[in-house]
Amino acid sequence: MTSVRRSHQKGGGTPRPPRLRPPAHRVSPRAVAHWAIEYLLVWGLAFGLSLGVAAWVGDAGWDGVPGWLSGRVGWLPYVVGALGLLMVTVAPVWRYRVHRWEVSADVVYTRTGWFNREWLLVPVGRIQTVDTRQGWIERMLGLATIEINTASHTGSSELSGLPVDVATRLAKDLAHRAHDLRDDAT
Repeated sequence: MTSVRRSHQKGGGTPRPPRLRPPAHRVSPRAVAHWAIEYLLVWGLAFGLSLGVAAWVGDAGWDGVPGWLSGRVGWLPYVVGALGLLMVTVAPVWRYRVHRWEVSADVVYTRTGWFNREWLLVPVGRIQTVDTRQGWIERMLGLATIEINTASHTGSSELSGLPVDVATRLAKDLAHRAHDLRDDAT
């Protein structure tokens, strides 16, 4: 059984959980462009749909739509456009600052998240498969994603925004190391 030593805050209070250092490597800076293009496509579609809804509801003169809503439906594209612009410009940079990865001799360590951070440590010996994939935007930018799968869904991890050569080399190395560790255990 493993025990975790916790330090107490000054003056009593609740104990603080142990802090993990950030993983050593950032994803590729081109990942910012990848995420920005993805958000632009999604929010562009949402903007187009909001324009259509605003035109349809505004021109239809429906009796079933409350008056306060029909008078304000013209604002919908502006709200969606402003939110989309915020997401396209801020979210990719925020993601880049948070997303990190590291592979040591016995563990794959990732940190992801936006408002809630997730630190995931995947033991190399528990890795079952390592998959590499590239979407069309990733191909265009020379990026790839590695999916690390274990028997447990919560133990699986994903490293996105890696340069293709790094992703290929890392996937091959992890697959060989996991295979070797499984062979040593039998």
